[in-house]
Amino acid sequence: MNKQPENPIGIFDSGIGGLTVAHAIRNLLPHEKIVYFGDTAHLPYGDKSESAIQAYSVKIANVLLEKGCKVIVIACHSASSAAYELLKEYVRHEAHVINVIDPMIAYVSENFTGSTLGLIGTKRTVQSDIYTKKINGLTKNIKLNTLATPLLAPMIEEGFFNNQISREIIAQYLSDPHLGKIDALILACTHYPLIKKEISEYYLGKTVVLDSSLVVARSLKDYLIAEGLLNSAPYPENHFYVSDYTESFETSTKLFFGQNVRLESHRLWN
Repeated sequence: MNKQPENPIGIFDSGIGGLTVAHAIRNLLPHEKIVYFGDTAHLPYGDKSESAIQAYSVKIANVLLEKGCKVIVIACHSASSAAYELLKEYVRHEAHVINVIDPMIAYVSENFTGSTLGLIGTKRTVQSDIYTKKINGLTKNIKLNTLATPLLAPMIEEGFFNNQISREIIAQYLSDPHLGKIDALILACTHYPLIKKEISEYYLGKTVVLDSSLVVARSLKDYLIAEGLLNSAPYPENHFYVSDYTESFETSTKLFFGQNVRLESHRLWN
């Protein structure tokens, strides 16, 4: 495919949490057309095998390529870990692939040499140890302390944030000794930007909270500028697809995208 500025940005996740990444991209790049795919039929990816995640990711990549996407953003930590290298090879020159891990690794490499960082995420992301391996490979004297926080994503999906319940759960996790005396905290789950404010308040503004959705959006912008692929359409038309539609998913999209969107059903297997 001959990539053109008017081609859309493809974004996918195991569900609708990746809409926080889509929201950050829309805010930073308002002229870019977005095609979002949430694989709601197979969520969560966190308890799926690597081969299953790779199979789902390839199917979704086919959908996004059919829509003419110039870039595919893997807005899911599990898929970024399990399928990024495969997708890069699979799509080859048809689209550029960005994951949610490497832009953050590059950002901390540039800004946190000699620092101690914390990271919170799902069990699969933490157990994969992918952030630790990549940061250790930087030779920047960065120490990373990780903690699985499995209650946070379902809490957010149920709308429990910015209230006493969420503050107590967040405090319980962040008071863990693993996260003591850190200079910055990486939010390694696309749900967590919705509780970034509460996390910052817990640290009284003394610890930097690193939002991967913002870092990914900036990385995407840098790529589009470098390749001459920035779009200038004044009113891009965005499309949002899910592999299994329910009204509850459509209701929840406003939490993650910041406005009402209409979900379209698109099955991966017929």
